[in-house]
Amino acid sequence: MRQLSNELGKENTLFVHCTLVPYIYGSNELKTKPTQHSVIELRGMGIQPDFIVTRSPEELNDHLKEKIALYCSIPKEHVIDSVDVKNIFQVPLNYHKQHMDELVLKQFNLEVKPSNLKYWEDLVERVDNLKDEIEIALVGKYVELHDAYLSVAESLKHAGYANNVRIKINWINSEDLEKNNNLNKVFENTSGIIVPGGFGSRGIEGKIKAITYARENKIPFLGICLGMQLACIEFARNVCGLEDASSTEFNELCKDPIIDLMAEQKEIINMGGTLRLGNYDCKLVKGTLAYDDYKQENIKERHRHRYEFNNKYRDILKEKGMIFSGINEQANLVEIIELKDHPHFIACQFHPEFKSRPTKPHPLFNSFIRESVKNNNY
Repeated sequence: MRQLSNELGKENTLFVHCTLVPYIYGSNELKTKPTQHSVIELRGMGIQPDFIVTRSPEELNDHLKEKIALYCSIPKEHVIDSVDVKNIFQVPLNYHKQHMDELVLKQFNLEVKPSNLKYWEDLVERVDNLKDEIEIALVGKYVELHDAYLSVAESLKHAGYANNVRIKINWINSEDLEKNNNLNKVFENTSGIIVPGGFGSRGIEGKIKAITYARENKIPFLGICLGMQLACIEFARNVCGLEDASSTEFNELCKDPIIDLMAEQKEIINMGGTLRLGNYDCKLVKGTLAYDDYKQENIKERHRHRYEFNNKYRDILKEKGMIFSGINEQANLVEIIELKDHPHFIACQFHPEFKSRPTKPHPLFNSFIRESVKNNNY
């Protein structure tokens, strides 16, 4: 960071240092010594902070801010409070009240334009006043570490805000599900089921059981990346009668490779070289759930996967009721699938969670939660 600052110039770089200002309950004091010492350490690395953001349970008084400013060689107004909040979306509003956005722009000699954070204030108010709650079952193999699915979990919450419900996630281990035959008990309070992305063969059959349950019991379902691939495999096995349907990722010798590498990928030895990464075009079929969600024909979505739907099986699955509602026309690849005669069953090859925002949930998450709300018994 020091080298980058030298290369780009001081006028093009700005250092914000976040420090802890602990509260000592015995003496009822906030202590600035940790902040002072951390700035000394930074200076030893050749970095002088331009702003100091202080994490503390309460706001600093003027005396403490002056003290930090004096010892750390920054203007007093560059000492920014970051107090504990119940709602994390309150944090940007707190910074705005202290004019941090204006101060940063001035530091870069950029124009300070009027800002309107009414939409963000509305979000905070909405999140603070959510009364109803629905349970979404997230089926994966890394559920003990919730951060493994952080983007998906946050995207579900974003859609919850838009639909005025709090999202409670039921974290279901797909390996445990393989041994559990009482799925009615597992999904007893479930309003919707989501199977997110992943790699490898462990826990796959448990995810397929969850997909079967969602399909047969008309529970709103959203599959992402591997979740879409498994939805295709489940449909091929249990509806189309292709009992050996699988992916060559799990079984290279399977009789019916519903999911496979594209022909041009098979010659690539380096694993990273076969990944399909980044933004790709997708054309939606009018009259489908996907088209209703996006309300446009051509979209772009972000990908990170290696295996694709095998087009040799497209006609077989289509004949039995699968709808291929999103296609990448350049490579003729399936991007979105749906099912007929189901209130809301949709899965995509891309990662919609990469484009979801607190004030603008992704269309696929939004419709999934909307339908899950309808399915819920308050």
